[in-house]
Amino acid sequence: MKKVISTAIILSLALIQTTPCMNLAYAQSSTATPKQFKSMIKKDKKKVSDDYKYEYINMPWWDVFNDDILKGYIEKAIVNNYDLKMATLNVEEFYQQTRIQFANQLPMAAVGGGPALYKAPGTSSTDSAFGLPFIVNYEADIFLKNRDKTKASKKLYENSKFDERAAYISIAGAVGTTYLNIVNLDKVIEIQTDIVALRKKIYELTQVSNQEGLTSTADTVRANKAFVKSETDLIEYNKQRDILLNQLSVLIGESPESGKTLARKSLDEITYNQKIPDYIESEVIMQRPDYLKAENSVEKAGIDVRVARKEFLPSINLTGLALFNGNFESLFTTKNSLLLLGGGFLLPLFTGGQRIANLRLKKATYERILQNYYKTNLTAIQEVNDALVKVRKDKEKIDQTLKQANLEKADYKFSEMKYSEGTISLLDLIQQKENLLYIDQLVAQNKVEFMIDYIGLYKATGSKLQ
Repeated sequence: MKKVISTAIILSLALIQTTPCMNLAYAQSSTATPKQFKSMIKKDKKKVSDDYKYEYINMPWWDVFNDDILKGYIEKAIVNNYDLKMATLNVEEFYQQTRIQFANQLPMAAVGGGPALYKAPGTSSTDSAFGLPFIVNYEADIFLKNRDKTKASKKLYENSKFDERAAYISIAGAVGTTYLNIVNLDKVIEIQTDIVALRKKIYELTQVSNQEGLTSTADTVRANKAFVKSETDLIEYNKQRDILLNQLSVLIGESPESGKTLARKSLDEITYNQKIPDYIESEVIMQRPDYLKAENSVEKAGIDVRVARKEFLPSINLTGLALFNGNFESLFTTKNSLLLLGGGFLLPLFTGGQRIANLRLKKATYERILQNYYKTNLTAIQEVNDALVKVRKDKEKIDQTLKQANLEKADYKFSEMKYSEGTISLLDLIQQKENLLYIDQLVAQNKVEFMIDYIGLYKATGSKLQ
């Protein structure tokens, strides 16, 4: 009988390598969630709602442009943009990696089985038996090494959440910037079309004057060159708008073919009604996703150093074995069972300096990440200050450009009076009108530049701009 049991044990243990294993971490997570993991499970359940995505980008802030079409495109991007979908899936990947690491804190159980035929000495018959072993193995985490590894993995999961938030802010800013540039080009193309018409009129008048001997052929050539250049500029503006429409289509998750049908307001309808802040609170800067990620990475690096130190300590394993061997009718009887409970520890004595090098590596990594945290802090302050300066100077530039436009309009009215009195020619009046149109283009460009730079301030504050 002892030989039968020995044979069954050997056979069963060999079969364990190919039989299915059951991870108790999975079984327990679906019923009784461990305390260390409850907060993460709750966060995962919140993903059913997309409300947190709108909080990422501070959706009410976009009301400052009074443009529901722009807000609609941002909402479409939140739902359809593929970069954002990948960012969210990246979070899910890190979440599952944390679950995998957490499973190392729990016992692992396996079951195997296999039939056997044997012939006892002195007998002529062959008997059959079946071995059914149950094995449970657990690494006693008395030094909390596996727990620290789980904490480090959770830090990576949190970093992926910060990356996701940064991606949403970036895409929202890209949608706003692209949309405003398209609106600007709509206005510029409208004005450029009028400029082309004026250039054509100037060329025609110059031709007539040349035929009458009032202007030289060189003046006619210059007028023709200016006319051709205005047409070339119009083609370039249309090209830029078509490219931006394609980009906006992709940003909101639609085919570039639908770019030409995308709705938008005219630039004159878009107004900015928000006061420029005098300063930005430091608390806002510390809520930037890159700042939070850098801070979290320092904590993770500190945990890695602690884990590297604990690698010098022994690992302690506990193993339990329950073996049932015999015929199917009497398989689970006491006389056919074998119970085993054992434990042991393993302490590597020589690894070629691997553990020492690993500890030094983790310390160096910690110092590098700490320096990156300091740099991120300074960079965040710089970016906010730079964006604030741009917005303020843009506002001053707009005010000056508007003054220049008003003066140009007043000058044009005087030119109209002079033309009606016959003191200047139609050619002079048209050239004055052309100057006025160029100023209108400059006003439009400065207005959009200001709004785009304000979006830059929104991004620099991590969307927390009020």
